Amino acid sequence: MSLVPKTKLSRYGGWLPPREIHKQFIAHHFKLAVIRQRADPHVPPVQAFADAINAVPLMRGLFDQIFLQVSPLNQVEDFDTLLHMLDGIVVQPPAYFIATYPDGSVIGEPIGVPIYLIFDLLSNTSAGYDLFRMEQFNAAMKALLVNWGTYLADPDQNPPAPYVPSNSSLTNETEPPERAGWFSTDALLSLESNLGGLSFEATYVCPDPGAVNRGFESWDAFFVRALQPGVRPVEVPDNPTLIHSACESTVYRISENVQLHDQFWLKDQKYSLYDMLDAALAQQLVDGTVYQAFLSPQDYHRWHSPVNGTVVAAFIIPGTYYAVIPDAGAEEGDPDLEPGDPHGALIRSQAFLTVSAARAVIFIQADDPIGLMCFIGVGMAEVSTCQLSVNNGDQVVIGQELGMFHFGGSSHALVFRPGIQVTWTDSVVLDRHQWVNSILGMANVRPVS
Repeated sequence: MSLVPKTKLSRYGGWLPPREIHKQFIAHHFKLAVIRQRADPHVPPVQAFADAINAVPLMRGLFDQIFLQVSPLNQVEDFDTLLHMLDGIVVQPPAYFIATYPDGSVIGEPIGVPIYLIFDLLSNTSAGYDLFRMEQFNAAMKALLVNWGTYLADPDQNPPAPYVPSNSSLTNETEPPERAGWFSTDALLSLESNLGGLSFEATYVCPDPGAVNRGFESWDAFFVRALQPGVRPVEVPDNPTLIHSACESTVYRISENVQLHDQFWLKDQKYSLYDMLDAALAQQLVDGTVYQAFLSPQDYHRWHSPVNGTVVAAFIIPGTYYAVIPDAGAEEGDPDLEPGDPHGALIRSQAFLTVSAARAVIFIQADDPIGLMCFIGVGMAEVSTCQLSVNNGDQVVIGQELGMFHFGGSSHALVFRPGIQVTWTDSVVLDRHQWVNSILGMANVRPVS
C-alpha cells in the first residue's frame, strides 16, 4: 500500500503564510495602493464593487465599523485603501511571494488566496460577521470574484492593460524581487511537498511537460490539473465497508451524533445538517457522523467518490465568501500561531462554513453497510466556483471524479448515516494530510445496545 507522507502539523497550511511573509505581502500591496490612489482610477470590477457597497449606507457603515473594531495588527487602513489593494490583485494571477528578513535572509511561500489575506483580520470582527453574511454584500463580492475567475481562465496572451496573461506566474523566474513563478525552484518544492517523492510532472497531467509553464494556457487550467493515471490508486475497490478520501486534504474535524438543527457560536461549532445540506434527505443522516478536511491552494482540487453507489441528488448552494465566527484568536496549543493571534479565523470557522459558504452537495446511496451518505464541497473565500461532474442517477465507483473547485483553497465534508460505526485508520489524525483515494476508515453496522 502506498504511504501518504507524514506532514508537519499545520492548521492553516497554504492559507496563512508565515507571519513575516503575510506582513510583507500586505505591506507590498498597501504601498502599491498608495501610489494608485494618487492617479489611477479603479479597474471596472473593483469600481462596480465599490459602487454596490457605497449604494447601501448600512454596508458602507459596517465597513467603517470593521476598521474601528479590527485588531491593531491590521495593515489595511480603510475602505478606500482596500479597494486600491484589490485593484492590484485582480489584474494578475496568484504568485509565489518572497519576503526578506531584516538580516537579509529570504523566505518564500505560494500565495494562492491573496484576497483572503487582505480580508483575514477584517472578517474577525462583529461588524464583519454582520456585513459578510448580507445577501447584498455577497452579490457584490460574487460579481467581483466571477470577473476575476473569468480572467484567470482566459488563455489570452495579450489582455488589455493593466491585466497580464493569466498564466504569467507559471514561470521559473524570481523577478521582480517580491514575486516568483510557481515553477521556480522553491515554489516547485512547495508544490511537490505532499507528492510522496514524485515530481510535479509525474503526478499531474501537463499539456507540455518540457515547457516552463508545463503547457498550461491559463491559471485555472493549472489549478484544476488532473492526476496522472495510477498515482492515486484505489487499492481495495470492491470492499463495500471501506471509506476512501474524496479530496487531497488535511484532517480538520470528526463529529458524531450530528443533529438536524444546531447553532454555531465561538468554540461550539456544531454541525447543523438541515443548514448544511438544504435537502429533505438530511433527515436520514441525523445522529450520524461528519468527517471534515480542508484543501490548501497547492493541493489537487478535484473530488473523487469515496464509495461505490448511485448519485441520488447533486446540486449547488450559493453562500458567503468571507463570513467567519469572530473569536479571541488562536487557542493554547495551536501548531502555527501564538495564543490570542487573531489571524486565521476563517480556518478555525470551517464547521460554520458548511452552513454559510458556497457549496456543492452530492448524496450517494452506497452499498451496505454504508448506505446513504453525502459529500459536501465547501468553497472558502475566493474559491467560489464549485463544478459538478455527476448528475442525479449516475452510478459512481470509488475514485471516480465527482466535481472540482476552481481557484484557491477549500474544504469538504463526508456525512454518514446513523446506524453505522466508522473505525478510522491510524493515519486519520487532526492536521494530518490525506491523499485522495486513500483509505480513511471502515464502516460497520453499529451494535444495538
